[in-house]
Amino acid sequence: MTSKARTASFSRKTKETDIKIDINLDGTGISDIQTGIGFFDHMLDAFSRHSGYNLTVKAIGDLHVDGHHLVEDAGIVLGKVMAEALGDKRGIARFGEARIPMDDSLAEVALDIGGRGFLVFKADFFAPTVGDYSTQMTKHFFESFAMSSGINLNMKAEGDNDHHKIEALFKAFAYAMKRATVIESDSIKSTKGVL
Repeated sequence: MTSKARTASFSRKTKETDIKIDINLDGTGISDIQTGIGFFDHMLDAFSRHSGYNLTVKAIGDLHVDGHHLVEDAGIVLGKVMAEALGDKRGIARFGEARIPMDDSLAEVALDIGGRGFLVFKADFFAPTVGDYSTQMTKHFFESFAMSSGINLNMKAEGDNDHHKIEALFKAFAYAMKRATVIESDSIKSTKGVL
């Protein structure tokens, strides 16, 4: 079994955002999240706690416009830092799935850390925002993450309350990632020999 530290740090600065993310895949779920968007902070904290990853996110963006650029770029940076922390992906389980209920809502996530980023997303939201967070950015965040990390994500949620649906999606994502990144062996789970 590998004992290499699975940690990484990645920064990205544009005219619209300045984002730095640190991750430790073998942490204890400790987080320090500062994006300026309260509900988004709550979702990233839930992701950290339920995945067991230590996560630090420092994000500044053009929130005077709206949260679009910041949430999108956070997805890109989280994907990049995840790919870096996973390295050659030797020994990981590769596949993960989770079903998480939250009151009226149920979210399901299945994923493959196979090197090919793709998103299938099936969830409808009734309100344009939850707090200061745009509900339509949920799909966009996960799409940005999937493409920049090379992870295939299949996600769906149903229910009546948008807060519950989005939170259940982030928690299901956390548990699916936790299961997919657990070290099971010294081999790479691919007939190609590379992920």
